Amino acid sequence: MSPVQTLVVKIGTSSLTGGGTGQFALSTLAALVETLCTLRQQGHQVVLVSSGAVGIGCRRLQLNDRPKTLAMKQAVAAVGQGRLMRIYDDLFSALNQPIAQVLLTRSDLAQRSRYVNSYRTFRQLLQLGVIPIVNENDTVAVEELKFGDNDTLSALVASLIGAQWLFLLTDVDRLYSADPRSNPGAKPIISIDRQADIQALKAVAGGQGSAWGTGGMLTKLEAAQIATTAGVRTVITDGRQPQNVVKALAGEAVGTQFAP
Repeated sequence: MSPVQTLVVKIGTSSLTGGGTGQFALSTLAALVETLCTLRQQGHQVVLVSSGAVGIGCRRLQLNDRPKTLAMKQAVAAVGQGRLMRIYDDLFSALNQPIAQVLLTRSDLAQRSRYVNSYRTFRQLLQLGVIPIVNENDTVAVEELKFGDNDTLSALVASLIGAQWLFLLTDVDRLYSADPRSNPGAKPIISIDRQADIQALKAVAGGQGSAWGTGGMLTKLEAAQIATTAGVRTVITDGRQPQNVVKALAGEAVGTQFAP
């Protein structure tokens, strides 16, 4: 068994929902919950950063498109966040794993007193054996206080709690030298050891990955840059295969790994 470590796992909307419809991919979610519970049973400290509140809220309100205005997004997120946590609570409770909801805005990690308070809250939850489930507080955040995406949020949380690993679960198995959907000659990237290489990849990365997500490969590269600068090993891997987290901890070469 790998030594006990602290890890942050981020899963995006594209992995949580099937086909961009806002409908939960329950098999993926159940596999993720089972994997995280297994890691907890092995003694690891685990934080989950989960997107999906806006997508679920849109489905609950029968909206066909992601909201464009901040006020509408906040309203939809308020509808979806409760449903998101209800689903997580049902799944984790089936495995007797306690969870906690943690909603953050950028000011929580920018102001010293709030930063220290956030750190203490996370440390206490982890010492209690709880898995904190983190999301941006979309309901109250204004534009200048937003993280922009949960990739950035997960990297900052990993830095805050002194995690050894950050896993970015997405809708591709790893990074490629070009978009494999349009370029059959794209080559897989197994590992990145230098900040300069991340910077070079950012120059060619695309924009938003899906209609329902706010991220894309560029935000994941930026998150990897934040995390590795803080000494956190980062992995981009397939969100439909959550067991890749366990494999990476065991030393297997899954996804694209960024060395701190």
